Amino acid sequence: ELRSLKLPAEFRLPFWIYMSFFRPRPIILGQELAGEIEAVGKAVTKFKIGDPVYATTSFSLGAYAEYTCMAEAPGLMSGTLAIKPANLTYAEAAAVPVGGLEALHFVRTTDIRSGERVLINGAGGSIGTMVIQLAKGRGAEITAVDSAEKLDMLRSIGADHVIDFTQEDFTRAGQTYDVIIDVVGTSSVTRSLGSLNENGRYFLGNPSMSQRIRARWASTGSRHILSGSGSQRPEDLAHLRALIEAGQLKPVIDRSFPLEQMADAHRYVDQGHKKGNVVITVDHNH
Repeated sequence: ELRSLKLPAEFRLPFWIYMSFFRPRPIILGQELAGEIEAVGKAVTKFKIGDPVYATTSFSLGAYAEYTCMAEAPGLMSGTLAIKPANLTYAEAAAVPVGGLEALHFVRTTDIRSGERVLINGAGGSIGTMVIQLAKGRGAEITAVDSAEKLDMLRSIGADHVIDFTQEDFTRAGQTYDVIIDVVGTSSVTRSLGSLNENGRYFLGNPSMSQRIRARWASTGSRHILSGSGSQRPEDLAHLRALIEAGQLKPVIDRSFPLEQMADAHRYVDQGHKKGNVVITVDHNH
C-alpha cells in the first residue's frame, strides 16, 4: 500500500507530501519488528539493553533494517514498543503488532459478544487471522470469507464456517449476522447492511471513498456502520502479549524470507495469496 499509494483518497496527498519532503533519505520501509534492544538513551526508563521487544514503527517506518531507533514514548509518527511474548520467536513476534492492534480495534469497536454470529470478509490476512481468534475468544460464532486455498487454515484457527468468495457471495446467501467485519473493503455496503440482524454492526476496515459515501447514505438507525484505524499504545501491545502467552492468540506465518530477498518477499505478497503473514529474518552474523 505504501509503495503504490493504494491508500484511502484523503490520505494519498498528505502521505506523498510527508514521504517526499519530510522523510530522511534513503526511505526504509517496514512498520513492524521484533528484536533485542542494543542501546538506550540516558533518559529512557522503561527499557534496558538486552530487553526482547516487539514494536510498530508507524509512519516513521524503518523496520526493514538490521537496526532501527525508536522513541520510548508512543506516537503516530514514532510508533510504540513493548516486551515481546515469551512464547514466540522474534520472527513470530514481528508478525503481531500491526495486524494484532488493528484486529483488537475492530473487535472492540464492534463490541463482539458471546453467542453472536460474526462474519469476517478477507479473513486470511494479517488482520483477519487475528480478528478470528479475538472474536472466538469472546465466544462468537465465526464465518470466515476468503479464497479456497486459505479455508483449511481459517478452520484451524477457529472459524466455524468458511466461504470461498470466488464461489459464493455472502451477501446473497440469505444468512444474517450480528457483526460483519470487512477487512479488505470489497463487500457491497448496501447488501452487507441487508445481511445484518437488528442492531447489527458493519465495520469497514479499509473503505474506499465511494464506500464511505455509500455508507453515509445507507446507514440506518438499527444497523450501525463503523470504521477507523486502531491506536498504537504500549498497553495494547501488552494486552496482546498476555493473550498470546495464555495460548489464546497466535500469529499465522505463511513463509519467511531473509532480508536480502526483500524484493522477492514483496513480489510474493503482491500476488494476494499469502496466508496470514510473511516474515523477514535478519542474520546478524554476516
